Amino acid sequence: MPATALALALGAAFIHASWNLLVARSRDPGVATAVAAALSVTLPLPLVAATWRAASPVVPLAIASSGFELAYLVLLGAAYGRAQLSVIYPLARGLAPVLVLIAGIAIAGTAGSPIAATGVVLVGVGVVAVRGPHGDAGAADVVLALSIAACIAGYTTIDKAGVTHAAPVTYYELTMTAPSLLSVAWLGRRRGIAAVRAELGPPTMLAGLGMFGAYALVLTALTMAPAAAVSATRETSVVIAVILAGLFLAEPVGPRRLLGAVVVVAGIAALAVS
Repeated sequence: MPATALALALGAAFIHASWNLLVARSRDPGVATAVAAALSVTLPLPLVAATWRAASPVVPLAIASSGFELAYLVLLGAAYGRAQLSVIYPLARGLAPVLVLIAGIAIAGTAGSPIAATGVVLVGVGVVAVRGPHGDAGAADVVLALSIAACIAGYTTIDKAGVTHAAPVTYYELTMTAPSLLSVAWLGRRRGIAAVRAELGPPTMLAGLGMFGAYALVLTALTMAPAAAVSATRETSVVIAVILAGLFLAEPVGPRRLLGAVVVVAGIAALAVS
């Protein structure tokens, strides 16, 4: 893996973990997540307009992906409003590739490789370690994390086909604009316009730029290195998010939870190269 691609993938990992930290520590994580997503499609508009390219086959794929993205934004905001970042983030990011693998096996009807099986076991062990023997996350929190993972798995599977019919930043705009605006409108109606305005500050603007920036860095890295290597490196964000949660949110990130996050990353890496 070239050094430049490695740096880009690691940068994407840090930025992704950081924007999750920013929305998790906000006054209203649900509203902050929606506002950040809306900013992520509006702030980069000049770049998107300059590089716009899309073919008609992308439309149904973008619509399907948007449905998963909308659910993802709503569930992520809800999860950060009630549970710890250092629990939700590793569970959601770790379980997503496992669900993608299971769906692939179910659709293709083929058995997974030994490396993939090892990856699933590692993710499972890591998830148990992150949650803790006494259940640092309640059953409802685990269900939320699993639901987020299902959304990630859903849009990831669709996006593999979708990006072949549009420029990457164009595809991001097509899949994220409707979900972000709908989630802002829905939350504005439920919690009031004042709640939305309250989140229009520098942290949320940075989170919005981070959403777009992490995506752009990964795409750039993919032009320089194999997808498996980029994907595995990118998921170091799991460990980064856990560390940031301990440093800035005062969450109880001890050796067990940190080691669990590392094991989750190892499992994701095995799934990426299988």
